[in-house]
Amino acid sequence: MNITSFIMYCFIVTFTPGPTNIVILSTVHNSGTKKAMEYTYGATIAFGLLLVISAMLNTILVTIIPKILIVMQIIGSFYILYLAYQVYKTDTSKPTVNQSGTFMSGFLTQFLNPKVVVFTMTVIPTYVMPYYVSKPAVTISVIAITVIGFLAFITWVLFGAIFKEFLQKHKKTVNVMMALFLVYAAIMIWM
Repeated sequence: MNITSFIMYCFIVTFTPGPTNIVILSTVHNSGTKKAMEYTYGATIAFGLLLVISAMLNTILVTIIPKILIVMQIIGSFYILYLAYQVYKTDTSKPTVNQSGTFMSGFLTQFLNPKVVVFTMTVIPTYVMPYYVSKPAVTISVIAITVIGFLAFITWVLFGAIFKEFLQKHKKTVNVMMALFLVYAAIMIWM
């Protein structure tokens, strides 16, 4: 297992702008840190739950249909390349959507967020299951990814205003760097 590629992929997907991170940023600006933290707790629990569901489904699929792993690697690689393209062309200057920062809105957003759903359904079979299929190894991976996601959400809460300004000021450079890291992660799936 290429730990560097795995961690890089998890950090890039969770830390880059997406619906959840943008709502967190907007909530910090409009309702304050306390409301953003309430939203963040809901988002984190849902993120972890989606990872658990993914791990269970993928473990069953790999056991029943061993060849499904190569299909998931292909899907995962193409998804990572798609993300690289999306990050490269992202315009962070667009205004954010104003949402209330409740636990339930944070929780539900994760299930409606295509970035999170696709990520949680591809990260385990792409990076973990080719090397580890035992329940303890998969459980540790789910916990580690959930913690990384929580750290990303907290980063957007604590440094929301600064991070947003930095992204807007240097958006092209940041987007190119993040896109290149994602391309590297996609390539490392096959190494």
